[in-house]
Amino acid sequence: MSLATNAADKPTLYKRIRADIEKRILTGEWPPGHRIPFEHQLMARYGCSRMTVNKALSELAQADLIERRRRAGSFVRRPQHMSAVLKIADMRAEITALGRSYGYELIHRKLRAATAADRDRLGVKTAGKVIAIACRHSADDVPFAVEDRLIDLSSVPEAASADFAREPPGSWLLHHVPWTEAEHTISAIVADDRTAEALDIAVGAPCLVIDRYTWRSARTITAVRLLYPGDSHRLVARFKGG
Repeated sequence: MSLATNAADKPTLYKRIRADIEKRILTGEWPPGHRIPFEHQLMARYGCSRMTVNKALSELAQADLIERRRRAGSFVRRPQHMSAVLKIADMRAEITALGRSYGYELIHRKLRAATAADRDRLGVKTAGKVIAIACRHSADDVPFAVEDRLIDLSSVPEAASADFAREPPGSWLLHHVPWTEAEHTISAIVADDRTAEALDIAVGAPCLVIDRYTWRSARTITAVRLLYPGDSHRLVARFKGG
């Protein structure tokens, strides 16, 4: 016997379905590209009508959490590239695309209770724990960029068990955690002692700085600062007239 019910009988059931699927996506249980169960499977699982399932999936699609493909089903949406000046690129892929060998070194990783400075940087009023990471990326054994990153564990709890000694945090996040919004701020600084040592450049040398923030449905995922030697990195954008 079917347990299906009309959506009007249980006005909050679709919200439960949406919340269940959203939780699986945000925790990484269903990674980008994962196929969502078909509608008839969700109907059987929750004992509801197709209308209820369709409403939940439609809201997830509107929130950019899933992608619905005609005749193929629904899938967890893959991270979307920025459409303006920059895209969120995998540092390993960026370096290998230049025909150079990629190297990675974890300088430090610390899981800690969020400080006031951490909350301010992440733009949140409350945060339980964060992971603070510093690492270096190299191309042909020459420092390419240094990275200073905070990950909000309330948004990405599974990051606590990720092995960032083996996999760069940016690569891990791109492949495990979908995002809906990102912001880049580009600036320039001169290298202090620590930056000069990390990038093997002179103190006072110019550095390109990219500060990036990413969110998932208004929840902060990560804040990262990338520093590049100013004489060896360029930003290129191509535009078409309207």
